[in-house]
Amino acid sequence: MSYERQNDGWNEPDLGRQPATERPHHKVRLVQLIKHHLRDWLWIAVMIALEIIVYLLIPPFHRFVDETKMQEYKYPTGPDTVPTWSIGVIAVLVPILFFLAYYIKRRSIRDFHNAFLGLATAIVLTALFTDSIKNMVGMPRPDFFDRCFPDGIAVYANDSRRRAICHPNNMTEYKDGYKSFPSGHVSWCFAGLGYLSLYLAGKLSLFDKRGYSSRVFFVLFPNLVTVLIAISRVNDYQHRWVDIIGAAFIGLPIAYFCYRQHYPSIYAGSWAGYPYEYEPQGIFSHGLHGPRAIPTSGAPQNDLEMGPVGKTRPGVSTEMQ
Repeated sequence: MSYERQNDGWNEPDLGRQPATERPHHKVRLVQLIKHHLRDWLWIAVMIALEIIVYLLIPPFHRFVDETKMQEYKYPTGPDTVPTWSIGVIAVLVPILFFLAYYIKRRSIRDFHNAFLGLATAIVLTALFTDSIKNMVGMPRPDFFDRCFPDGIAVYANDSRRRAICHPNNMTEYKDGYKSFPSGHVSWCFAGLGYLSLYLAGKLSLFDKRGYSSRVFFVLFPNLVTVLIAISRVNDYQHRWVDIIGAAFIGLPIAYFCYRQHYPSIYAGSWAGYPYEYEPQGIFSHGLHGPRAIPTSGAPQNDLEMGPVGKTRPGVSTEMQ
């Protein structure tokens, strides 16, 4: 028994394999893939719309802050070491460039589509989870004092509770001051770069028991970038460590679940890193999109397969774009 590579890689040799009835192969095209996953793409569009509503229209909960509590929020306000606009580049564009590089090398449109779909799902889900939780928790940022009292003059209610009476100059920054938990920068990076780490682990066959330790560096380096960004958010007094930990608990599991929707486990030996088998179906049908991801015997050899650097095995059809 062996793991099959049913996509664009070589099949593992199995000398004891018995002949079996052959299944027809299919030429996979991008249009077919998009039609096959149309329901997924539509749900991504729906989640993007929900994220826009949550982020722009729903105000965060204003957690009670009194004179005593305000002492914890007097950290200085400063520029971001990692600006917000760069997170989209780091967490989204960088992984896509890796997917594109692999596509140029192997010409596997199925791999590129599945990798991109999984990443898009991970990022959109993470953004929706993160901003929804931010609004519900309403945790003030460490520099909330400057956002609440930009002139430095603190005003509190003249009663026993001494609630802070804020007079902000910039309402956008003031509302954002209630969005400390969890960190959006960090959850996006754990989702995007965490997904990239899983993608690289599969492509480099990290757990093939051959002992090439250099591969560990390439697989873990994206996570190092995420950790450094997380530290910068604490150093900039935009977040506390609990915000970072909360972001990790959101981004990493979502990245894993989305990756496993399209790829087998990174522990699947030589089969790891190859997208699940695809057979064309009707719109909204997911019936025959799935793996030969368990050990099988007597399996056919005529599915779409490609050798290294896009060279086709003799007698096997190539994957079409």
